[in-house]
Amino acid sequence: MFLSDYLDYTLKKLKANTANILTLTNLSLGGFSVLTTLKEQLHISLLLIFLAAFVDRFDGAVARKLNIESELGKQLDSMSDIISFGVAPALLIYQSLLHEFGAPGAFFTILYIGCGAFRLARFNITENNGYFSGLPITAAGVLLTLSYLTIHYFPPQFFIFLMITLSFLMVETFKLKKI
Repeated sequence: MFLSDYLDYTLKKLKANTANILTLTNLSLGGFSVLTTLKEQLHISLLLIFLAAFVDRFDGAVARKLNIESELGKQLDSMSDIISFGVAPALLIYQSLLHEFGAPGAFFTILYIGCGAFRLARFNITENNGYFSGLPITAAGVLLTLSYLTIHYFPPQFFIFLMITLSFLMVETFKLKKI
């Protein structure tokens, strides 16, 4: 009897935290991406960011499906997203190209991260009603990460322009319908 009660309790706790486990997986993948970028393993970093995006796609859906949405989960998701789609892609592009620009490259890298954090904070304190306000950081991070695949085809200045554009699109107030 005791074992079955314990197993039942464990399964309930696991179900209640499934979305948070997915969110923490997203965070871990983003963190590992940062570490691999620092070790100059940029292709692995790229792969880890895309895996984080894949996992991020499901955490909210799982929370809604299992009816376990929470304010904690929302905040945790934003903190994970700033690492996986803010810091990791920005560092990937900085390390691969923008460091050559010196202070301006660093400035625009930090600008991107700051705009992403601002966007997430605004998202957390507003009613969304089926719409995003501005470009979601996940989309911006995936686009910035994808751009890494084109570094041999575009001049370095293009990536500064892209980073500035994505930064401002994240803090803009236009509405995008959630999918």
